[in-house]
Amino acid sequence: MTRYLLALSACVALAGAGTAKEVSIKWHGQSFFEIKTSAGTVIAIDPHDLEAYGKREVKADLVLITHFHIDHANLAQITNPRAKIITGLKNKDVKVVDVSEGRGLVIGNRKNDEFANVNETFKDVKIKSLGSYHDDVEGMRRGKNSIFILEFDGLRIVHLGDLGHTLTPSLAKKVGTPDVLMIPIGGTYTINGSDAKEVVKQLKPRRYIIPTHYGTKVYDYLLGPDEFLEDQDEKLIKRFKHNELTIDPEAVPRKNPLIALLNYE
Repeated sequence: MTRYLLALSACVALAGAGTAKEVSIKWHGQSFFEIKTSAGTVIAIDPHDLEAYGKREVKADLVLITHFHIDHANLAQITNPRAKIITGLKNKDVKVVDVSEGRGLVIGNRKNDEFANVNETFKDVKIKSLGSYHDDVEGMRRGKNSIFILEFDGLRIVHLGDLGHTLTPSLAKKVGTPDVLMIPIGGTYTINGSDAKEVVKQLKPRRYIIPTHYGTKVYDYLLGPDEFLEDQDEKLIKRFKHNELTIDPEAVPRKNPLIALLNYE
């Protein structure tokens, strides 16, 4: 009987070993991310069609768009025609159309942008959006921006879109503490590296910081990552050779978050 119980326990352990949860995050350049939950739901955020980063086909179940700029709101890369599209802003002039390269968003007057205040669930993913601005003068120069907060597998993932300012205490409290923070650092159109460090201090991410929207070897219209990385602990910076980060959601959070410089290639 004892031998039988031991054998049964071993079988259960082996079965459990194959069901470990895993979350993957891929960076496709600029602010375009492809996230896959442990249940297999694929989420695309801010898809672009920038030629410098090449064709990136993503069969997403869900597409999130933080604002209506062409490098954040182009659906040509999304191959699933039935993908659900959620925008953090709403505008009566926005239409989803078919174009020769694939689906796209067409927008008229961006002055009509309003915060959508998203709060819903799609499959295994809870989605919330918060209003922010694309500049530091409440949108007077570049308009509105939205912050997306995703919750699944016990993780809280925050994508800041094209945030153009540090956070007010009230907004920081609403965002909460991310496990993974996707933050723009390239300046010019968003916060720069110095302001990004202030936002990190405000939000105190637990596991990973993923820089976005910065200059690269193939796309040098923005500042590179140097300003953000300056004075950071080198032990907490990981430069990936590929574009994918894999996370075990059940692992104990890190004492200090790792800055994950994903490779777009």
